[in-house]
Amino acid sequence: QVQLVESGGGLVQAGGSLRLSCAASGNISSITDMGWYRQAPGKQHDLVAFITRGGTTIYTDSLKGRFTISRDNAKNTVYLQMNTLEPEDTGLYSCYADVIQTRMVRSWGQGTQVTVSS
Repeated sequence: QVQLVESGGGLVQAGGSLRLSCAASGNISSITDMGWYRQAPGKQHDLVAFITRGGTTIYTDSLKGRFTISRDNAKNTVYLQMNTLEPEDTGLYSCYADVIQTRMVRSWGQGTQVTVSS
């Protein structure tokens, strides 16, 4: 099993920046992709970005240029740098890790709240 713990959320003014972290522990050798989803109030759970173990990154088109995902495999941590934040970025940000066992299993963190004030 893999456990994920997010940190770095908080309250920020529009135009500001935040850096989220998600640290993995447990059966980390089996982790492949890691990524971030977010859920705004009253909206669905949407993909923000993910990164493969080799460093290939995929972003939701609308967030390209403002958000950057990165990964430190030595620290078993994935990061999400969020710049020029907008009130619409407010939501619960959750990280995930895809773990290869007898089949692929997705593990989730508890989430970290990001609130952007106008």
